[in-house]
Amino acid sequence: MKIHVAPDEAPQRLALFLGRHCPELSRSRIQGLIKEEAVRVNGQPARASYQIRPADCIDLELPAPVELSVDAEAIPLDVVYEDEDLLVLNKGPGMTVHPAPGSWQGTLVNALLHHCRDLSGINGVLRPGIVHRLDRDTTGLLVVAKNDQAHRQLAAQLQSRQLERRYSALVWGQLRLLQGRIEAPIGRHPRDRKKMGVVAGGRAAITHYQVAERLPFLNLLDLRLETGRTHQIRVHLQHLGHPVFGDPVYGGRTPVRGLQPAQRLRAEELLGLISRQALHARRLRFTHPRRGEWLEFDAPLPPDLSALLVAARQG
Repeated sequence: MKIHVAPDEAPQRLALFLGRHCPELSRSRIQGLIKEEAVRVNGQPARASYQIRPADCIDLELPAPVELSVDAEAIPLDVVYEDEDLLVLNKGPGMTVHPAPGSWQGTLVNALLHHCRDLSGINGVLRPGIVHRLDRDTTGLLVVAKNDQAHRQLAAQLQSRQLERRYSALVWGQLRLLQGRIEAPIGRHPRDRKKMGVVAGGRAAITHYQVAERLPFLNLLDLRLETGRTHQIRVHLQHLGHPVFGDPVYGGRTPVRGLQPAQRLRAEELLGLISRQALHARRLRFTHPRRGEWLEFDAPLPPDLSALLVAARQG
């Protein structure tokens, strides 16, 4: 792939430039290609920090697709929609999206490889067809590309924020404002590298929220992602002081301060109803990559969150 830098292009880092011009490639994928010297500027290998200049010629060499070494597994999938270009799935709790150390089997990718043989390979061996992801214990909707053209189109919509994702979450405490915008950078937690956190120098992250229902010591929120950082909603709500109920990583299994003894006892009872974060991807809206029409999908709360909400309404 050859890219010519336009005469009016502003100076910027090579990695940032490629991220804007190749939305189908993840940030880590671009960094990896640069390290492998698969990116050359004016015929020479360049660093990610190289400042591009007008008239630069960038050669990007994408390695040939590697034969998948991930096993297909006959795992049931809740397919909401499917055509020749994509699938929309309603993911259940406890399923990791793609294989990784410690979780090489039983993932969504393993199930997809059994369900269809024509997944996009643009995202590499371990993430075929994956446009965006959900945390292991977050339920709800996600879209999977079946070919590279669909993958590029959907990835571009994700980057330009045209692919709309809305979530429902039960959170601790009473939010002061009925609606708001959380803008705080997210990066690796400085002391626990397995977690994310709001950190100076992190990647820009924006979450919009609206209180859908006030409950005793809990709020039900509607949330919309403007960006898609790892654990974004969970991290942002913890930062706001209202962690997602039941979240074992980001403070959601500890009752908030100020509860009366009876409320604290009730809170412990509700925590016993769920072993994961009360977070669900309830709506997905995007333009079909081939036909250009808007598609919109909704997924009701799964049984565990529905039962939790009914119990929470009882006080």
